[in-house]
Amino acid sequence: MQRFVKERSKKILAGSSLVKQTPLSPLLLLLIFLIATFVFSLRCTWTVASTIASVSAKRLKLEARLNCWNGNETRCSKEEDDSYPVFETEAEAAVCPEYFRWIEEDLRAWKERGISREMVERGRESAHFRLVVKKGRVYVERYKKSIQTRDVFTMWAFLQLLRRYPGRVPDLELMFDCDDLPVIRPRQYHPGPKPNVSGPPPLFRYCGDRWTEDIVFPDWSFWGWAEINIRPWEQMLKEIENGNRRIKWNDREPYAYWKGNPFVAETRQDLLKCNVSSTQDWNARLFVQDWIQESQQGFNKSNLASQCTHRYKIYIEGYAWSVSEKYILACDSVTLLVKPRFYDFFIRSLQPTQHYWPIRDKDKCKSIKHAVDWGNSHKQEAEKIGKAASKFIQEELKMDYVYDYMFHLLSEYAKLLRFEARVPEGAEELCVESMACRRNGLEKKFMIESMVKEPSTKAPCSLPPPFHPTSLRLFNANKLNLIRRVERWEDNYWKNTTYHH
Repeated sequence: MQRFVKERSKKILAGSSLVKQTPLSPLLLLLIFLIATFVFSLRCTWTVASTIASVSAKRLKLEARLNCWNGNETRCSKEEDDSYPVFETEAEAAVCPEYFRWIEEDLRAWKERGISREMVERGRESAHFRLVVKKGRVYVERYKKSIQTRDVFTMWAFLQLLRRYPGRVPDLELMFDCDDLPVIRPRQYHPGPKPNVSGPPPLFRYCGDRWTEDIVFPDWSFWGWAEINIRPWEQMLKEIENGNRRIKWNDREPYAYWKGNPFVAETRQDLLKCNVSSTQDWNARLFVQDWIQESQQGFNKSNLASQCTHRYKIYIEGYAWSVSEKYILACDSVTLLVKPRFYDFFIRSLQPTQHYWPIRDKDKCKSIKHAVDWGNSHKQEAEKIGKAASKFIQEELKMDYVYDYMFHLLSEYAKLLRFEARVPEGAEELCVESMACRRNGLEKKFMIESMVKEPSTKAPCSLPPPFHPTSLRLFNANKLNLIRRVERWEDNYWKNTTYHH
């Protein structure tokens, strides 16, 4: 087109005697200028569009890339870093959810004197592995095998965090225990005259309780639980959200539902006494989950998204805290939470009668029957409790915030270290190829599903201010008062009710 304009201009200038004798008219000059500008803009637009398409195609290709070229790749190379996309990070997002304030509380034991190498080393007694972040790369020193693949998917979680926020996670060294029960009791670690024995070993795990100081970290199932066919959390959230739409709250079974393994704890075996029988009905419908049989039958009866069919769902701890907690809370049903001993990283900020209904751990059957009768008599209030819990799970426990919690916890932990992180001799470097390519079946599938395909374009959310001691006391007192109020309602209910069982 540009060539046409030039040739046409030459012909006009050469062929017209009028033009030879007089200058070009202003209108003709304007016309030529407009045509040339239009052609040039078309060319620029096409060039920009081509560039964008090329970048998008390249980015899409990078997102989907997992180089298992050897079929069983185990090495990590610098080439992987070179092929990983890098984007500029936007300004900080909104303030993190309320439960991020517990990070400060979980690290309080080391706030004054910090963490020495000797303190970290003492955590090795019960740790399954040591994890090191050094210059943006992840290394692990293994000590013992965990239950199932808890250790593997926990290491995978750390690796995905560094892929989400490359170059932002500080150098650090930590010990991780993948067992259920917290073990760090502060009374065993009296401060001594030397700074290197000034407190308990900082040991990471999935849950804690009021008597221990283990550092609470998101559990492995957020990235998938291959052994029982529970998909990574991001996919499960969508499935449960779709499952919630199938049956409206009022149309659900007006009973309390629980399905699980009762043989891991006496409190669960006690719960089974509340099941419906020919002689009694405590408003509970309880089912024993046989995971061995389920695995043999292809997990056809254990789809969590299809279990949101009752107005009430019971959460009860097992050997310690239970992974089932987040799936139950996400169901739109009223969570009947049997008095817990343990906590994970987010549950401490949930409030009784707002996000769940508290159930006594003793005399569970009466407590459950009262809760269901109350809910069926106060349907709007009960439905509101169920919706508030699922809204919290969907909005404040999405994977974006799980990663941000990990980021802030590790960043605050790293500030307390009084030594330089170092990679132990013989430690294994982790990368997506070394972890995912050697796996098979659901393990490999879930790793690919949960793999961070590209860095976040947003910075982590900003930490809310930590609890002031007074505000923390008020927070705990308010929670206790709400629980006691429900217990008074329950006591009055049974004083005025005749029930034969």
